[in-house]
Amino acid sequence: MAKDKSFQAKLQKSSGDQSGSTAHCPKCGEAINTVQLITAEAAPRGYAYKFNQRFVGVCKCNSKEILG
Repeated sequence: MAKDKSFQAKLQKSSGDQSGSTAHCPKCGEAINTVQLITAEAAPRGYAYKFNQRFVGVCKCNSKEILG
């Protein structure tokens, strides 16, 4: 049987929702959503900017810190 390569399967994999149950925050109990965070940082020489991108888990209690 071939692997499931649908877009929905990829979204579930990135959010950690493989078994059908979503991950919940231990502090607030809300579901954790995975978002892509892109930040602009100064290059080491200081002449240009570099873009840094990463995936971060966001819930109700840490959304102000991460998203601003």
